Amino acid sequence: MMSTAKWSPALLLGYAPMDDEHRAFAVLLARAQDASDQDLPQAWANMVAHTEQHFGSEDDGMLSTGYPSSSQHMLEHRVVLNLMREGLEQAGQGQLAPVRQMARELWSWFLRHTQSQDAALALHLRRTRHGEPTTTM
Repeated sequence: MMSTAKWSPALLLGYAPMDDEHRAFAVLLARAQDASDQDLPQAWANMVAHTEQHFGSEDDGMLSTGYPSSSQHMLEHRVVLNLMREGLEQAGQGQLAPVRQMARELWSWFLRHTQSQDAALALHLRRTRHGEPTTTM
């Protein structure tokens, strides 16, 4: 199966900590999308573990810098992570079709979220934390 998740320099936001998390998200999601039935539960577990840390890091950044749009952004994180955790439970029960559907849809959500919510957050964090801009893929 061809994966739809693929990292691209077009996704760079110019804030290295977020760019690194996003690159890892894309790689792990591609692995989950391409995983065999046998490997999908572990690939999805890896995806959930990364996403918990990834969203937690962004949430901490929003709270510690007084980001004005934090409540909406964090709500999106909670909703998506809760769905992903449901998928983890389904995968553990051998229900792989819903997890595969989730893996396909997650990339579209991620692209929208990155280009809107995360782009604004990266700008805010660069300004408040004087982060290093990302210069490489």
